[in-house]
Amino acid sequence: MAYPIPNRLVRPLIRTLLPYTPGEQPKVKGLVKLNTNENPYPPSPKVLRAVRAAVDGRLRLYPNPTADSLREKLARFHGCSPDNIIVGNGSDELLEMAVRCFVEPVAKPRNSSRAAPSRSKHAQHPANNIVQYFTPSYSLYPVLADMHGAIKNPVPLNSDFTLPTLPSLKRGGLWNFNAALTFITTPNAPSGRGYSTAQLEALCQVQRGVVVLDEAYAEFADENALSLALLYPHVIVSRTFSKAYSLCFLRVGYFIAHADLIRAMHKIRDSYNVNGLGQIAAETTLDDIEYYRRNFAKIIATRNWLSKQLTALGFKVVPSWTNFILAMPPHHPKTSVDRSNRSQTHVSNAKDWFLQLREHKILVRWFDQPVVRDYLRITVGTAPQARYLVKVVRKILATG
Repeated sequence: MAYPIPNRLVRPLIRTLLPYTPGEQPKVKGLVKLNTNENPYPPSPKVLRAVRAAVDGRLRLYPNPTADSLREKLARFHGCSPDNIIVGNGSDELLEMAVRCFVEPVAKPRNSSRAAPSRSKHAQHPANNIVQYFTPSYSLYPVLADMHGAIKNPVPLNSDFTLPTLPSLKRGGLWNFNAALTFITTPNAPSGRGYSTAQLEALCQVQRGVVVLDEAYAEFADENALSLALLYPHVIVSRTFSKAYSLCFLRVGYFIAHADLIRAMHKIRDSYNVNGLGQIAAETTLDDIEYYRRNFAKIIATRNWLSKQLTALGFKVVPSWTNFILAMPPHHPKTSVDRSNRSQTHVSNAKDWFLQLREHKILVRWFDQPVVRDYLRITVGTAPQARYLVKVVRKILATG
């Protein structure tokens, strides 16, 4: 009996899909891990005790399907109603749900590598097919659009990673003010650049579709735009317990929005999408918020110190409102010995710096993508880790 070829059983759209590439999880021991924007400080001792205490007979039971207790605490924390909140298995799950909930897939799936680059292209597709975002930003957005069979509309940020002004967006013809769903990473990743609430509000006021303000790093920023989700019926603010609250391992995120949008998303939510230990950890986090605020202050102080030190050493550092920095290394050539063939190699671009730092057991992130190819993204670790990074940078510079 002849069986079908497995690859032919996969939808054509999925066969051509380019998946999201997460940051490297190193196998080498002893690396200083500054590549995935994790909080360098552990969860509150109260959170650790609460999670340990919950590892009992409850593990055989399903968790609360809608995370009611957590939503109630979040509502009190943010000054809204539980009806304005939905909790997800990390904010990534909710971003994917937003695409499914608010965007119509095209009738005939298109080549996933193509986007909607011009106003004339927009005219070929209804606005309700379009997922829109600035670039560079979170690289999951185009993957979610492709998975859903939607039209992607990536629009470049300014060369310094600031937001284009409204007049420039209108003149350029690339931005679609009627797009079904618009993602705005604020503060931006991978640049770290922050955007003012007033600037974001001006853009939200003229958008006719749903706008998701993806605030994964809001706790490290000078200001946030949470108020816009409670003021405008088409604006959603996305938050996470991963980056600031040291719960990456448990995957808890949430959306805040108008109750009608939240009710719609609940209709497509997985029955038990947030595990019970994650719910308990997130609830206890909100009971010990001052512990985390002290950590935010330490991270911000280390970020500012590291930015100044790297700038003094010739790096071009983008101003950051996050727990990481984007930095362009010096481009004058420096040399190091390649132990495999004893030849001289130049440390003259970001990839070479990435490899040199790795040789010194420091792992940062380098993106082989336009616009950010000449930069390194460096997570802000502890103060000792930052001092070690600066020490190694000085050593690399001195090898020339």
